[in-house]
Amino acid sequence: MSKWTSVTSGVPQGSVLGLVLFNIFINDIDCEIECTLNKFADDIKLSGAVNTPEGWDAIQRDLEKLETWACVNIMRSNKAKCKVLHLGQDNPHYQYRLGDERIESIHVEEGLGVVMGEKWDMSQQCVLTAQAANRILGCIKRSMASGLRAVILPLYSSLVRPHLESGIHLRNSQHRKDTDLLEWVQRRATEMIRGLEHLSCEKRMRELG
Repeated sequence: MSKWTSVTSGVPQGSVLGLVLFNIFINDIDCEIECTLNKFADDIKLSGAVNTPEGWDAIQRDLEKLETWACVNIMRSNKAKCKVLHLGQDNPHYQYRLGDERIESIHVEEGLGVVMGEKWDMSQQCVLTAQAANRILGCIKRSMASGLRAVILPLYSSLVRPHLESGIHLRNSQHRKDTDLLEWVQRRATEMIRGLEHLSCEKRMRELG
């Protein structure tokens, strides 16, 4: 029979031991969970198909199991941060509860730096990506007096290109406007490089690799 006692010491922040103990502590959180449960540090994402009422029941049961686990382990769910993202155009938009509170529905969700919309639409992700890349390009343009390829290209490759390639395998833009938005960022970068003005847009884009 286990017995709770007061903790008189802690684990130094940033130590490997803290991560190991945390993983051990939450190791059984997905026991008896019917749907898919993904754990990201101190966040979890629960997902499942809801094309039938039974699917909705399964998710609601799992939410109740998670709330029970938190109570048993003397923890409290941050219900203000709990959200529901209904994916798919024919989604019935069922309502869910965590404990006594209804979970708020949202239209987009960010996970690991990738923004996903309820229609599997990555347009918002493309907009945010272009905004971040454009801010960095503007900083480069204001800070660098030289427009030589040897100066601009390494800065583009190390500071701008990673933003454009972030989540590229998931993004796979379905809309032409999203692709054009990202390509406009690349065109703006080539216009900053001296000596490429006489080249066509396609050739300038190839210069960026």
